Amino acid sequence: MIGSIIGAGLGAIGSIFGGIKASQAMRKVKDNINAEKADNEAWYNAEYYNDATQRADAQRAIQMTMEDVRKRNQQARAMQAVAGGTDASVAAEKAANNQAIADTMSSIAADAANRKDEIQQQYRQTKSALNANLNNLEMNKAQAITQATQGVVGAGSKIAEALG
Repeated sequence: MIGSIIGAGLGAIGSIFGGIKASQAMRKVKDNINAEKADNEAWYNAEYYNDATQRADAQRAIQMTMEDVRKRNQQARAMQAVAGGTDASVAAEKAANNQAIADTMSSIAADAANRKDEIQQQYRQTKSALNANLNNLEMNKAQAITQATQGVVGAGSKIAEALG
């Protein structure tokens, strides 16, 4: 009888201790998931809101276009001086060059829009996965509490049987 009471008491203590340890482990996991969510949010803000024209590939495209425009403007001025071209022909060349710059900037803007769509999609997928992990964690926590409670109730029943 005393052995049954001691065994049941140890079972209750074990259930409580196991529940506490499970809760502590879940709290650590929850903290890690919340840290990942904060990292995901910071990544999103840094990537989504950056200036697309400041990216290295965009800077290179702008630089190459500007260099090409500069060379073509020099050629147009030289042609005007040598061949006696008109101001209208030089103006037409400058207009074409300005259009080349505009086209480059439009291309950068279009690429930036596509990139933002991809960033937003990746952010949402990661956020959804992290939220699913948090939901699973809460369900596991509820199960651990239920198991600990059942262990204590079971141990209490055994103590009552041994005493009765």
